[in-house]
Amino acid sequence: MSAHFLFRLLTMTSLVWLLLACAKTTAVATIETTPWPHGAMISAANPHAVTTGIDMFKRGGNAIDAAIAAHLVLGLVEPQSSGLGGGGFLMHYDRATSKTLFLDGRETAPAGATVDMFMTDDGVMGYIEAWVSGKAVGTPGTVALYWEAHQQAGRLPLAVLFEPALALATEGFVVSPRLAGYLPMMAERGRLATNPGSRDYFYPNGKPIESGDLLKNPEYAATLQAIASHGPSAFYTGDIAADIVNAAAQAPNAGSLMLKDLADYRVKIRPIICGVYRKYNICTTTPPSSGAAQIMIPNLYDQMPRAPESPQDHIARFVDAQRLAYADRDHFFGDPDEVSIPLDLLLSTDYLKQRALDRFSPDEAVSHGDVWQFKNAAATPRWAPDTTDEMAGTTHLSIIDLDGNAVSLTATVEGPFGSQRWVRGFVLNNEMTDFAKAVSEDGRALANAVAPNRRPRSSMSHTMVFDENQALVLVTGSPGGNSIPAYVAKSIIGIFDWGLTPQAVVGHPNIIARGDTIRVEVGRGEGKAIAEGLESYGYKVRRREGENSGLHIIQVTSEGLQGAADPRREGVVEALPASQTCVAQLL
Repeated sequence: MSAHFLFRLLTMTSLVWLLLACAKTTAVATIETTPWPHGAMISAANPHAVTTGIDMFKRGGNAIDAAIAAHLVLGLVEPQSSGLGGGGFLMHYDRATSKTLFLDGRETAPAGATVDMFMTDDGVMGYIEAWVSGKAVGTPGTVALYWEAHQQAGRLPLAVLFEPALALATEGFVVSPRLAGYLPMMAERGRLATNPGSRDYFYPNGKPIESGDLLKNPEYAATLQAIASHGPSAFYTGDIAADIVNAAAQAPNAGSLMLKDLADYRVKIRPIICGVYRKYNICTTTPPSSGAAQIMIPNLYDQMPRAPESPQDHIARFVDAQRLAYADRDHFFGDPDEVSIPLDLLLSTDYLKQRALDRFSPDEAVSHGDVWQFKNAAATPRWAPDTTDEMAGTTHLSIIDLDGNAVSLTATVEGPFGSQRWVRGFVLNNEMTDFAKAVSEDGRALANAVAPNRRPRSSMSHTMVFDENQALVLVTGSPGGNSIPAYVAKSIIGIFDWGLTPQAVVGHPNIIARGDTIRVEVGRGEGKAIAEGLESYGYKVRRREGENSGLHIIQVTSEGLQGAADPRREGVVEALPASQTCVAQLL
């Protein structure tokens, strides 16, 4: 059966369901005492994905439907960042019930993983060696995340959500400059140009595909067909699972991933945490994400002494707040099912007030806070130092639908093109390199150490902000590896303290303060002045022309929705007016 025929068949058989979904949208709006007046909006990293999400709204779908359909497209057109072979976190807000939901679709370590699997006779495995190794491949969580999210709150039939990506994979899409731009570098630094499958797809006849080329991915289409027809079991068992295991088992540095690892994978439903910031309520995701940093950084920023005579005081406080929050995150965070994390204490008013008094000189390494001075922290372990360095990959989508429901979804394969191992139209992740690769010399354990079935700590920081009436006012998030907490915190502080619009805050120079060196994006706006100001205070500054952020923001204002897409990537924002009627034009 051809992909085109199956696409038409799925489309025709979905017509009745879609018309019912249109009716359901109308019914939900009449139940609410205050109908959502602002319409819908999507901000994501590629125009194809945004158009797909808007189309789901026109068909009667909601934020969950749009997120799944849009990300399926991103896995095709932006494979360097995320896809079926990776994982992600999804945060959902249901306006009718005022409930938030956090789904953890993070990759897991194989049952055969060991704490020293990235150690060699010469020490820690090198950066590129670990990146493209079979040991780096964890059990993918994306497909299970789709399924669980749809079960929790999806509206359209799941097969309908696969249609746009299936059509693009079959008929082809135009290669973007960003995708094409990665390929020469990957040929030099990685194994994308030599690994079976990826070599033929990205480098036909030995040459990288170019921007503007029409690219088809029939393997991806076939994989989507299988999942759309048979559900996640088509991915986690059978031939696709066997090919995933086989790809991870290839040299160099074969991994230990087994069929049982895939069959046993489950999405976790985890708590949402909220913290007060002025008149707002910041709600975000718990570990293994780093969402808690989005509560810590703004509150530390506010608690720190101000120097009104200094024109860059707000920048210095932002830097110091980051340094303190990063040090706590690096020390205490890991898989909450595996390690004890004093999260309530770290986010408490008493701790944050005390932590803001921990002053370190600008050129001094920052240590974690002393939680043990608080009586309820007695059982908290004292971990060994952790310097895990996540690669700057990943993608993010921010979505608000026609009923005012919202999704913040960050998904990843970790580094560019993940482990660069190809399976049936997609690349496998290298997520195991998000664990601490080094074993501590003194034998002490690390919170983020490798262990069987464990989920590595992530910097992903999906966040929603609510006002004093618990009305949604902001949906934000970003890719960017270890820099994600800094990028996302910039969006919160920039909007609610610096008074910037979403697009202005996205375009503002990025400032990343993890450790004793402050990265400043000098190629944008006032970046050079910021760098000079921080250097005058004594900070050690690393100047960078550009940063790999991908902030996608939607702010709810009294005038309506204001969206922003990061100009550093290929993202766009698209809105759908509240008056838009449900459209079920399928053929």
